Amino acid sequence: MPKSIKADEFDDLLLHQRPMFDVRAPIEFDKGAFPNVVNLPLMNDDERQQIGVCYKQQGQEAAIALGHQLVNGNTKAERVQKWHNFASEHPEAVLYCFRGGLRSKISQQWLAEAGIVIPFVEGGYKALRSHLLERLDHLIEEVPAFVLSGRTGTGKTEILPQFDRPIDLEGIAKHRGSSFGKYIEEQPSQITFENNLAIALMKLKRAANAPVIYEDESRLVGCRLLPISLQEKLKSSPIMVLSDDFDQRVERIFGEYVVKAVTAWEQELIDPNEAFLAFGDSLLQSINRIRKRLGSEAHAHLVKLLEKALNLQSKQHNLSNHKDWICYLLIHYYDPMYDYQLSLKQDRVVMRGTSSELVTWYRANITNNTPLT
Repeated sequence: MPKSIKADEFDDLLLHQRPMFDVRAPIEFDKGAFPNVVNLPLMNDDERQQIGVCYKQQGQEAAIALGHQLVNGNTKAERVQKWHNFASEHPEAVLYCFRGGLRSKISQQWLAEAGIVIPFVEGGYKALRSHLLERLDHLIEEVPAFVLSGRTGTGKTEILPQFDRPIDLEGIAKHRGSSFGKYIEEQPSQITFENNLAIALMKLKRAANAPVIYEDESRLVGCRLLPISLQEKLKSSPIMVLSDDFDQRVERIFGEYVVKAVTAWEQELIDPNEAFLAFGDSLLQSINRIRKRLGSEAHAHLVKLLEKALNLQSKQHNLSNHKDWICYLLIHYYDPMYDYQLSLKQDRVVMRGTSSELVTWYRANITNNTPLT
C-alpha cells in the first residue's frame, strides 16, 4: 500500500503546491478547499446524501454496501478513470477525503487495482484545515507587519506589489474592499479565504522573517471576515499613509469601477442592454448598502447623480458623468470617514508620501529583520 502524508509533512505538501485531488462530494468542496486542488469526487451530492441517511438508520456496513451499489459499473469506471488521468499527469499526486478514512482508502484501493499507487493525507481535509488555522494565528502574531493606508482611490492596491513582501488581502478575498468593491465573480468561501491567507503567510515566513505589508482593511473584505488575530495585528502595526491628488484619485476610481466594470459586464453577459442594466444595478446596490451612513439627503442626491450618469451612458455611450457621483462620494463620505479614522491612530503613522516616496523610504529604512519603530 502507498504511504500516507503525515502532519509533519503538511507544510511541505502545501508550500510546494504538490498536486492534490479531493474526493469529497462537490457540496463539501464548495464550502472550502486549498489552492490548486481539483475536486474529483468519489460520490456526487445525491449519492453522499443517500449514504449518509443509510448510515444513520442502518449503520456503517449497510452504508458501505449502498455506496458500492450506487458507485458501480460505468459510474465507478468513469470516476476511477478521472483519478487515473490526474495521477498520470501528476506523478507526485496526493488524494484526500474529509477525515482520511473510508473514502480515501476506497479511492486508493480502486486506483491500485487500476495500477496507480498514490498516497493519501492522514486525517484528510479536516486535519489539513486544522493545521492551517493553527499556523495562521501563529504566523500573524510572529511575522512583523506594516499597514499601507490612504484615502480611497490613492492606489494602495497598485503600489502593494512594489514592496518585497506584500499580502494582498483583497486579491485573496476577490473583493476591492469598499462598498463598491464587489466583482462579478463570487468571493471564495470564508474557509478558502483563510486557507489561502495562511499559505501566503507560510511562504513569506519560510523565505525570511522581514515585515509583510498589509493594505489597511476593516474587519470585513466584502463578505469575508479577517481573522481576529489579523484584525488586532492591523490595529497595532506601524502605518504608511499613501497620498495622491484628488483628480488622480477620481480618475483611478473611474477607471476601475466604471470603465473596467462596464467591460467586465459586457464580457459576462454579451447582450449590451443586459450588461448596461446589470452595471447600473450593481452601482445602485452599492449606494444603497451605505444609505444609513450617508443619510437620506446625501443618498437621494447620489442616486440622482448616478441616474444622470446612466442616462448619458445609455443615450450617448458617454461615461464621463459618472465622475460626478464619484467626486460627491469622496467629498461627502469616504474622505471624512477616512480622515476621522486616521486621526485615531496618528501615533502609529511612520511615513506619509506618494507611491514612489513610500517605496523609497521603506527600502532605505526597513532592515531585513526588524521593522522601524
